[in-house]
Amino acid sequence: MTALEERIVELESRQAFQDDTIQALNDALVEQQKLIERLQVQIQALAKRQEEVNPFSASQDEAPPPHY
Repeated sequence: MTALEERIVELESRQAFQDDTIQALNDALVEQQKLIERLQVQIQALAKRQEEVNPFSASQDEAPPPHY
């Protein structure tokens, strides 16, 4: 095998490895995005439940102290 053929084989091997790595990273990114979306839905549900339990907590930070 000539030096040129060896370089081509090496480059093809690297490309195949990079393609696999890119696909693995893409799969991980898709899973993370799905998790983020599920967590956002859960946070919205928790915020809604908190509002239902105590509707005044969102509009008032704290009641003034008794001496005011």
